[in-house]
Amino acid sequence: MNPLNHVAIIMDGNGRWGLKNKNSRNAGHKKGLDTVEKIIKESAKQKIKYLTLFAFSTENWKRPKKEITYLLNLLENFLINKIEDLNKQNIKLKIIGVKNFSKKLNSLLSLSEKKTFKNTRIQINLALNYGSKFELLNAFKKLKKNNEKISEKNLKKYLQTQNIPDPEILIRTGNTKRLSNFLLWQLAYTEIFFEKKLWPEFNKNDYIKVIKSYKKIKRNFGNI
Repeated sequence: MNPLNHVAIIMDGNGRWGLKNKNSRNAGHKKGLDTVEKIIKESAKQKIKYLTLFAFSTENWKRPKKEITYLLNLLENFLINKIEDLNKQNIKLKIIGVKNFSKKLNSLLSLSEKKTFKNTRIQINLALNYGSKFELLNAFKKLKKNNEKISEKNLKKYLQTQNIPDPEILIRTGNTKRLSNFLLWQLAYTEIFFEKKLWPEFNKNDYIKVIKSYKKIKRNFGNI
């Protein structure tokens, strides 16, 4: 049975769910938060140590300004209302990406990381304003600046996921089959599951089904 330490998820389909069910993309983003909480809870129950959620990409800045504002306000409210609960559950929060949001949100993100820093049950890596190409370019620039040999070991030191094992599973909901500039280096040997359901529809049973399927896979890593 394959070990499972790290699950990464591209939470796709919030906007489409909102338009389909509530005639509002924002309603889908709000509903998607319910799924986030359920998946965090189940991940902890499954004793998964790392859960990485793609919440806001560098490309998402191209969306309508009103939608971006709603998304970031939703995140602010989540941190204000839920961080104490996450802390009590021994859940650690880490942000990967570039923190160039409002002063209030940047402060909330830093405070949330600091408050939960010593927690050990599960680490939630929240990918915000994250793009893998930028991450890799930045890592290579640092290698050059420090005159270090280009090697896998040295490159990993400058990735935002340093000291975090690569994901064994990637789940993308929403019936879209692409990586969308997410963890391109880290997903080299990850088992990928593309799910038809939109993110707000994805539930605990769907998640458990993916985990069970993964554990049955024969993982060769290039071997026979």
